[in-house]
Amino acid sequence: MKYLGLTINLKDDPKVIAQYKEYHRHVWPEVEASLRRAGIERIRIFLLGRRMFMYMQVADDADGATYATRYLQEPKAVEWERLMATLFEVVPEAKPGETWAMMEPIYELD
Repeated sequence: MKYLGLTINLKDDPKVIAQYKEYHRHVWPEVEASLRRAGIERIRIFLLGRRMFMYMQVADDADGATYATRYLQEPKAVEWERLMATLFEVVPEAKPGETWAMMEPIYELD
């Protein structure tokens, strides 16, 4: 089991933030099925202001490139990601090409 932490900002607009929350109250079933097929076992997204933190629990053999490729094989997942991208602002700390920026794990309590 591996754990990943990622961050991104929503656009600085209360309507966008409300829209993002509403979309996530009703995530499309094809998107959730595709996430599971990709090896993602659990996702939690937290919001503070417009900064989001996503915690993911993934299979040991999953890596970012592998799960992204598997996940995006589903056309509805591609559609969902394009829609979500209209609501995002990439954080300044993101590496080139990153949307959700990967965070460095620094502490774990087992």
